[in-house]
Amino acid sequence: MRVLLSGGGTGGHIYPALALMKSIKEQYPESEFLYVGTERGLESRIVPENNVPFKAIAIQGFKRSLSLDNLKTIYLFLKSVQTSKKIVAEFKPDIVIGTGGYVCGPVVYAASKLGIKSIIHEQNSLAGITNKFLARYVDAIAICFEEAKEQFGKYANKVVYTGNPRAQEVANVQKSSVLKEFSLNPEEETVLIFGGSRGAQRINEAFILAFDALMQKEYQVLFVSGELHYEFVMNEIKEKLRKNSKGNIKVVPYIKNMPSVFASVSVVISRSGATSLAELTALGVPTILIPSPNVTGDHQTYNAKSLVNKGAALLLEEKDLTAEALVEEIDILLENHKLREEMALQAKKMGVPDSADRLIELILKLQKKSS
Repeated sequence: MRVLLSGGGTGGHIYPALALMKSIKEQYPESEFLYVGTERGLESRIVPENNVPFKAIAIQGFKRSLSLDNLKTIYLFLKSVQTSKKIVAEFKPDIVIGTGGYVCGPVVYAASKLGIKSIIHEQNSLAGITNKFLARYVDAIAICFEEAKEQFGKYANKVVYTGNPRAQEVANVQKSSVLKEFSLNPEEETVLIFGGSRGAQRINEAFILAFDALMQKEYQVLFVSGELHYEFVMNEIKEKLRKNSKGNIKVVPYIKNMPSVFASVSVVISRSGATSLAELTALGVPTILIPSPNVTGDHQTYNAKSLVNKGAALLLEEKDLTAEALVEEIDILLENHKLREEMALQAKKMGVPDSADRLIELILKLQKKSS
């Protein structure tokens, strides 16, 4: 099987593609892959690090307001379609899969014009502009939230609920003694607080103000500041850390193997990016979600509400985020074991532990149709 993958801009578009690739390799070891992204996106670093052949095209996203930049975007799109056609024709893929981000636009469009079977994978509850544009051209639309289906209008008949391949990759991660790596007791109740891979200023600020209250709690706190914010956070709390004789609060800039920590803590407080939610639901972790309001279409709030409406998470909007609110929400969960158990159960129900297999089944179905 020859598979061309495209997706970029954020890890949320890249990691599902890599997780799918891993599952395809396990089932079809002779498969070959090519990843098409941009030089400026994270994919230009992450994909080669995973030993996947990578090619770049020049493209940018549309501005939502009237802008002369959009004329340049149209020019780059048309030019990148031609480049993408050459890449597709040279690689001769059996299937082209777009996992999100504007780079998918010309790549998947080019594939459809060349008669190559194609799939777009929408990770969020609120469908992205590029995927809505591509819906008419692709053979199938894979979704991770049931709420996304209706947004594809007359192309909803192409929609298949598969879930996020990242969920299958982490579904079997078990609770471990990983907290020892952070000088915390694996047997004690622990709260993980993080604002995404880059950190979140508002969450960092609330944590700093909540430090004194958290220091008095019986539970432990593992806080991830983000590498960019680490020095600032540590400067703000260095005196408080010295006074924290219990040592129940640890601050780190980044955690590499986040799923192993998810599986080993009592509660997680996080943003509501699609990849994090795929991991958290696959593992059945009680979660307090603080969606970022600074993302396209406010899609993180839509993601969060998908979980909240099914009793799988609590929602704390950033406009309501204070030190007091943060501590109160944590206490609500840690003091109510029954609520946590129910949330974990509902989260697990939303998880799709065979998500990659579902996507592979869809690929094979499309290939069968074309033969």
